[in-house]
Amino acid sequence: MLLALARQVGQILKDNGLKLVSAESCTGGWIGQIVTAVPGSSAWYDRGFITYSNLSKQQVLLVQPQTLARFGAVSEQTAREMVQGALAASQAQIAVSVTGIAGPAGDSAEKPVGTVCFAWLLKNLSISTASSRTCYFNGDRAAVRRQSVAVALQGILELLKNSAPVNLA
Repeated sequence: MLLALARQVGQILKDNGLKLVSAESCTGGWIGQIVTAVPGSSAWYDRGFITYSNLSKQQVLLVQPQTLARFGAVSEQTAREMVQGALAASQAQIAVSVTGIAGPAGDSAEKPVGTVCFAWLLKNLSISTASSRTCYFNGDRAAVRRQSVAVALQGILELLKNSAPVNLA
């Protein structure tokens, strides 16, 4: 299923001459791994950032310390800053970010295991136009991460389909 989604994403990106960048936390590079499993992905995948710690989110993706202090690493606000930072630090025209709690620990009453936040953004749009979503997944660590990758890829497809005609080059 994930590989099929990655192929769909790749075909649309390739058809439109676009490149993708990913910014990942709880998925630990799984988005990058699945899209690069598609032959020819170098034509449409620019790069991926694995920013697992809060410090790496700040240093690499320019997530504001105030955002992390106020909302936490697992928040749509952080996901939106991650996606904007990824676009700014790449040659891509579309970005996806994911940050969450895969478990089995690290949760709280407000953010249980399985809480994952996503953001998607097209180049040249402001951070306020980033599409974001929070999902609550069931299952063990691997299941939460797998579901997160699927939602991230599906969100890319939705963004590209809703942005037609695409003219971002």
